[in-house]
Amino acid sequence: MGKPAPSRAIAKSDFRRVSEQVWELPRDFRDDMRAPARLYADEALLEAALTDNSVEQLVNTSTLPGIVKYAIAMPDIHQGYGFPIGGVVATRLPQGIISPGGVGYDINCGVRLLASEASVEEISPFLGDLASALYHNCPSGVGVHGEIKLQDAELDKVLVEGARWARRRGLARDEDLEHTEEFGAMPGADPEYVSHRARERGRGQIGTLGAGNHFIEVDAVTAVYDETAAERLGLLPGQAVVQIHCGSRGFGHQVCEDYVARFQKTVHDYGIELPDRELVCAPFESEEGQQYFRAMACAANFAFANRQALAHYIRRSFEEVLAGKVPAFDLHQVYDIAHNMAKIEEHEVGGTRMQLCVHRKGATRAFGPGSPGLPDDLRDLGQPVLIPGSMGTASYVLIGTRGSMEQTFGSTCHGAGRVWSRTRAKKTVRGQDLRQELESRGIAVRAGSMPGLAEEAPQAYKDVSRVVDVVERAGIGKKVARLEPIAVVKG
Repeated sequence: MGKPAPSRAIAKSDFRRVSEQVWELPRDFRDDMRAPARLYADEALLEAALTDNSVEQLVNTSTLPGIVKYAIAMPDIHQGYGFPIGGVVATRLPQGIISPGGVGYDINCGVRLLASEASVEEISPFLGDLASALYHNCPSGVGVHGEIKLQDAELDKVLVEGARWARRRGLARDEDLEHTEEFGAMPGADPEYVSHRARERGRGQIGTLGAGNHFIEVDAVTAVYDETAAERLGLLPGQAVVQIHCGSRGFGHQVCEDYVARFQKTVHDYGIELPDRELVCAPFESEEGQQYFRAMACAANFAFANRQALAHYIRRSFEEVLAGKVPAFDLHQVYDIAHNMAKIEEHEVGGTRMQLCVHRKGATRAFGPGSPGLPDDLRDLGQPVLIPGSMGTASYVLIGTRGSMEQTFGSTCHGAGRVWSRTRAKKTVRGQDLRQELESRGIAVRAGSMPGLAEEAPQAYKDVSRVVDVVERAGIGKKVARLEPIAVVKG
């Protein structure tokens, strides 16, 4: 394998425009590339991507052993650890690798959507009380712990069973699990490969929101683009819905940290040359690769259980505030989707069905109609895809398409994508001013940290509507509904 070309800034002129929404850096762009690099974007989003190192990171991922087809980036691409956030890479098994940086630190950071029987009009008089109840019942903030305390034996059950553990504890309904990716539990999890430090960090964090870009948001359904699909998902104009965005908390972060450190040696043991040490990896079938995969699955299941517990507390909050005041307010689960995962899937590559390790780093699985792994009642429709916007802006519900299966290994974007660092956002925006501005627009805000609120200011993100429009025009997702916030809870 050749050595990387001398580092230089990547320019728009380096790309070949494959289609209106797809830009490609060919395999010969750099000597060490094993596959072309493709970016989904319009011209403005491409130019935004070139303002940080995310496109260089995309090219770096194309050098990974076993990569097939393309290194892919979604229109919400921005700089991450090793892989760009918004990156998708599939490696062929058994030769291919698995990379902790291709999954990320917040393993199975994901989004869950609950839809209420109540309308926004019905709950509006009680919105302030509802926001306060959600803030009280769903602990948020850095390092915060909740009411569930787990000893090792019970924690092991969480790590293997995921949301199924929550159902045994009375925190879930059967239909919740049916409408959760992987039905709430990743196979292959083995707590033996999780460190003591990870256990200690996660022990009290089931049912907690955390901080950063994590949130609970009460939204209004403000537009329906596909009436048939929306009806199948139980979504109606004017309806109140709730989004949960969070992941595996300190537990998943520690799993990633442990294996990134360990794999610094592993790449040398297997003679793997990389252009960036943050891309450290191991052959999937190796002892080291299997141990990381099993630990990652534990963190994924921790996150599924975490979001399930939060869903239970959200239902409790609705009951506390709305019982006796609103005729019907129950929340059914639309779907729960995962980002930051590596999964073993079968896809067609060059006319041949292959078993692949698909890394989705800040990208959403978006399986099309008829795909295995979807619940019986949605298999003919396609997978629901949840795309949260930045705080104070719209979010979208989509469904996966046959185009996503053909183009992107059944993947699409996961959000708006940052354009400002958190440091810049805090220097530019005052949290208290942002809170006042949101509340002046009728959005109830409950937040434990004003600097934390400023980090997630809408101007720190790309335009989510533009990102979603690229996805739809490219055929890797189909819009179903638009959501707009009426209450936001943050750490």
